[in-house]
Amino acid sequence: MIEFRGVTKRFPDGTVAVDHLDLTVDAGRITVFVGPSGCGKTTSLRMVNRMIEATEGTITIDGRDVMAVDAAELRRGIGYVIQQAGLFPHRTILDNIATVPLLLGWRKAKARERAAELMEVVGLAPELARRYPSQLSGGQQQRVGVARALAADPPILLMDEPFSAVDPVVRESLQDELLRLQAELGKTIVFVTHDIDEAVKLGDKVAVFRTGGVLAQYDEPGRLLARPADDFVDAFVGRDRGYRGLGFLSSDALPLGELPTVALGATVPEDAGWVLVVDQTRQPLGWIHGSGTGTVMAVQESLVPGGSLYEVESGSLRSALDAALSSPSGQGVAIDGDGGVAGSVSADDVLRVLEHTRRDPAAA
Repeated sequence: MIEFRGVTKRFPDGTVAVDHLDLTVDAGRITVFVGPSGCGKTTSLRMVNRMIEATEGTITIDGRDVMAVDAAELRRGIGYVIQQAGLFPHRTILDNIATVPLLLGWRKAKARERAAELMEVVGLAPELARRYPSQLSGGQQQRVGVARALAADPPILLMDEPFSAVDPVVRESLQDELLRLQAELGKTIVFVTHDIDEAVKLGDKVAVFRTGGVLAQYDEPGRLLARPADDFVDAFVGRDRGYRGLGFLSSDALPLGELPTVALGATVPEDAGWVLVVDQTRQPLGWIHGSGTGTVMAVQESLVPGGSLYEVESGSLRSALDAALSSPSGQGVAIDGDGGVAGSVSADDVLRVLEHTRRDPAAA
């Protein structure tokens, strides 16, 4: 557990970056610091490992004041991931990951063995081990950065906007990978971002900072979206917070409808309307329309993309509504745990469940 008690950072020119911060970071959870530029979120993060030292107040880790620990020793026990990974350009990927274990006195063979294990954990192919950072994509470099931070198995991981320099598709993949790793490892993670969507997706709790280093609200993401503390938080979270809030509402009561399907290569009657095309395992491939001009064959080249999919076992009202709205037929595709078609979902059904949830908040 990390505790900030009355923490202030004032720079020599009089600028107050963090102003009397009181906050507790729960052990084994992801806490996200979010806010506009200059709000003190990165300064707060860096005070945990003393890359910046507080002017006033105390920061403790499991009850021990960080100022009572040698700075180098403190940092070796805390993983740190930054933008663009910060890798050593003239070291191989394997040796980049092994950096901290070697500093801790591990034998080179043991450190490299640990590095090779972590490459697999973060989804890096073994053949990348002997390459150099410049030979990797931005997303691969960020995975190396995460692996390096985990190499000595630190209980705490600090992440300073680690995914902001990659494109949106890679960024979403890295976010999913972080959530997967956290489910396995259970680290205490402090994550800094300026993106409220990223904060809401990743955080078990989210701390919203306002300019001047003042904590505006610290809450679970669902409550943050549903009940912003003031006008600043309301504006920062955004006007579509109601839609994003659906991501925290259970879809257990959502009924599944029938969905007409045909196998790839089959014919579709002219009056069939929209029909979902599936493969041999009933996984959706796309849509085809019987438009009234005669039968059509369901071939790959004629398929219309089907939009997003709603996973019955892990989905939310948001994913169900998005599946319905993004489908060309207006019927969202619901899939089971194996990716096979389980039925359909409609926007009307999602809204009915939402109305029931509002009348009975315990159902959420």
